Amino acid sequence: MAAVNLSGKRVLLIVSGGIAAYKALELIRLLRKAGCAVSCVLTAGGAQFVTPLSLQALSEERVYTDLFSLTDESEMGHIQLSRSADLVVVAPASADILAKMAAGLADDLASTLLLATDKAVLVAPAMNVRMWTHAATHANMATLAARGVRVVGPDEGAMACNEFGPGRLAEPPVILAAIEAMLSGPKPLAGRHALVTSGPTHEPIDPVRYIANRSSGRQGHAIAAALAGLGARVTLVSGPVSIPTPAGVALRAVETAQQMLEACAAALPADVAVFAAAVADWRVAHAAELKLKKTPGGAPPPLELVANPDILATVSRPGPARPRLVVGFAAETHELRSHAEDKRRRKGCDWIVANDVNPATGIMGGSENEVHLVTETGIEDWPRLGKDAVAARLAARIAQALA
Repeated sequence: MAAVNLSGKRVLLIVSGGIAAYKALELIRLLRKAGCAVSCVLTAGGAQFVTPLSLQALSEERVYTDLFSLTDESEMGHIQLSRSADLVVVAPASADILAKMAAGLADDLASTLLLATDKAVLVAPAMNVRMWTHAATHANMATLAARGVRVVGPDEGAMACNEFGPGRLAEPPVILAAIEAMLSGPKPLAGRHALVTSGPTHEPIDPVRYIANRSSGRQGHAIAAALAGLGARVTLVSGPVSIPTPAGVALRAVETAQQMLEACAAALPADVAVFAAAVADWRVAHAAELKLKKTPGGAPPPLELVANPDILATVSRPGPARPRLVVGFAAETHELRSHAEDKRRRKGCDWIVANDVNPATGIMGGSENEVHLVTETGIEDWPRLGKDAVAARLAARIAQALA
């Protein structure tokens, strides 16, 4: 990871409850190494996993825990604390504190600070997979995203509760990179408009069945977040996904390929378009209005398939509405390089981000990706990285190309 310089910056770090609280210690160490001052607030739940003394030893500052400290509150200390930092970071952010933020509750020091602050807020969620995927948490995250709260993670993997899935706290270097992006001053994509597609499309067979591709939308959503983090105005056109919309991004939710094409056309003009969605190549020519029933003999009903519109090729066509930079994705299971180079030529786009989605790789639907950037000058082989890291690297390349 490249060295960062946060000299002169101050972060207010709120450590809430959860076994992942121990990672806050490493985050403090990285922030201090980057020259950033850190003020810590420890919730009652967080104090079950880390001590005020450990946070104080690494931050070299007093740790705050009590809303009703008379010495501090005689000068409205919680108001001052909430506004004296350049950025407020909640890591780990438990389901409880995210719910309090969404509801505007203020029943302890941490939630009161979050309600009183006038500074940008970054949250790094960490919780059990079932808590993260619960409808209430999704609603809370959507509410926070609409208010401009930025999110990093969570990652997917094994958890202390012996379950597996999304909900792990993002690693401290990844959180540090998100903090650095928010505090880095002038944004290289400020004033630019980025169009990003994400997720699968659902092509109806009848009212209850559809044709789709296996896509979680994580990579496309991460790219949208990374471009927004660099200052771009981002329009995200997404098929059906179960992940929250990144903060500061305008979502256009669609289901079918035709709807996605129409939403993309309506979003133009754009400086850059990144087509990360896994669009179904075919659809049923005439979807049934009623649920198809099994025949007495059990034979499947005949389905006439027709090609879906080619969104990447359509937007890549020369013309006044064509974005300056068009980036496509190629998900392949074999002969990755040759198929990706051929796709770039056929579609007329500028770049192709190729990845191997053979089931053995675990990439499709997973938290990591290994991509190859295909341009007119050659192929760059990137190492296997978390999807957030891939997005950050791609966004940086896009900013460089548009400079």
